[in-house]
Amino acid sequence: MPVIAVLPSAVADQIAAGEVVERPASVVKELVENALDAGAMTVDVAIEEGGHKLIRVSDDGSGMDREDVALALLRHGTSKIRTASDLVGVESFGFRGEALSAIASISRLEIDTSPADGEGALLSAAGGSASTISSSARRRGTTVSVAQIFFNTPARKKFLRSARSEWRAIADALSNIALTRPDVRFTLSHDGKAALVLPPVSSLRARVSGIWGGKYAGALLEVDDVSGAVHTSGLVERPADVGTATRRILISVNGRSIRDTGIVRAAEAAYRSTISAGLRPSLFLSVTLPASTVDVNVHPAKAEVRFLERWPVERAVETAVRRALGTFDASAGLGGRYFRPARPDLESLGAALVNHASVLSSSRAPSEGLFESPALSEPAADVDRQEIPDLFQFRRTYIAFEHPDGLVLIDQHSAHERILFEEFMTALETGHAPAQRLLLPITLHLGPAEADAFESNREYLEKLGFEIEGFGGSTLIVNTVPMPHRRFDAERCLRETLDALTGNRVAGTATRHEHLAATVACKAAIKAGEALSAPEMRALFASLRDTTLPAHDVHGRSTIVQLSWDELDRRFGRK
Repeated sequence: MPVIAVLPSAVADQIAAGEVVERPASVVKELVENALDAGAMTVDVAIEEGGHKLIRVSDDGSGMDREDVALALLRHGTSKIRTASDLVGVESFGFRGEALSAIASISRLEIDTSPADGEGALLSAAGGSASTISSSARRRGTTVSVAQIFFNTPARKKFLRSARSEWRAIADALSNIALTRPDVRFTLSHDGKAALVLPPVSSLRARVSGIWGGKYAGALLEVDDVSGAVHTSGLVERPADVGTATRRILISVNGRSIRDTGIVRAAEAAYRSTISAGLRPSLFLSVTLPASTVDVNVHPAKAEVRFLERWPVERAVETAVRRALGTFDASAGLGGRYFRPARPDLESLGAALVNHASVLSSSRAPSEGLFESPALSEPAADVDRQEIPDLFQFRRTYIAFEHPDGLVLIDQHSAHERILFEEFMTALETGHAPAQRLLLPITLHLGPAEADAFESNREYLEKLGFEIEGFGGSTLIVNTVPMPHRRFDAERCLRETLDALTGNRVAGTATRHEHLAATVACKAAIKAGEALSAPEMRALFASLRDTTLPAHDVHGRSTIVQLSWDELDRRFGRK
């Protein structure tokens, strides 16, 4: 008797169904996507006992006539494609014709559908075996009821989790789809109780508000950018809010919600130097690119895609998020958001980087005070002073100015830190750092640990403008030093930097040269408690405006905090 036997088709279908139908949430995802492919503008989902007992999805889509219903449960029965070449550029959610047959093979399924109001077709099936088709009366659209999932495959049924866990997975699955289609009405009920009612809205922010509340949605930062053929849009968490709420991730490509660690990593890379190591932001990003450059036929549940060229896509996402974080609107705020930068023309975004710090909108830094240097030695008459508001210093730590919508506070140390960090990073990348030769060289006597730190970072310190030579043992002679500002104390900065680098491991994902630039910037920046003159504050303001991420310092702290008049009035009991 032969050992090898060919499996019956019914068993093979049930095994294949495991690739598509993992749990009740998978059934909901497939049925809702089918409804959207049918052009539905209203999708109602009813769940009983976490999907263990019943899943019912109703829509007002195109529906099917009696002939199509007869073919709907056949494996690979589909209306989406006809040949393999149709896979190139396919834009529908489904296309293989596997979902309905897979679901029917492991459940008791019923389809009630009609292409127009009036007479419809009702098909019942159990374990993949369909009965005869009968007539029904219904409105245009389709209702698919799935009962007793995995009733004939106990090996799969025992892996189902509790009704509560499966219900949470269903709610997450429907929320993800609803975020990709704000224009569609969705309802979700569990055991007869309405759990989610999402009317059609015009924006992703409004849809997020409908699911998690207006406060959460209002705290998110808008992303909208075009780089080449890639359009990235959506909402991301402000750096000051990262780590304060549950992390949520939605990545969609051409309207399809997917899992893609590469895109998530690219978006997180944009937060580099704005949040502390270990923190990860919430992201709701939609990537749109030519359908011919995306292969959607790489995962049984269509949860992953393959890009023709991945690097440009990840680069575009990182750039888009980075630009959003570089706006003044990305700063921390109290009492609501009111600084809304004007959205740039999408057609112009494919060119050079744009600085959207609209409030900090002077065109050149004043050539006075703290930041006086050869590069900033233009005549004062050329500076448009009217674009810099009147500035005040409080507690010798914060610079403040009045805005029509509120009060703005700038941390002078954090702001200067950000300015110097970006200057030092440019110097490290270009190798051109302005330096000044000392009339009397500085002699440094270092301990063994400081000497080791110096040798480990010598290359980068020299690129920053430090010309240092050995003088025997652990003694160094410093001949030239950088001059980032007039108050710069080179010896103290170098000693404190080496002390900070002693025995230090590079934290997080920052590279060694970034870590060194951040450390030197921190030690070289003006400190809290130092009084600044009016020209120095103006110079700091204008220089901060010219950075790429003005709202955050290099340690993940806020540089700018907004306090709205409404919040002040509320605290004084005026509102």
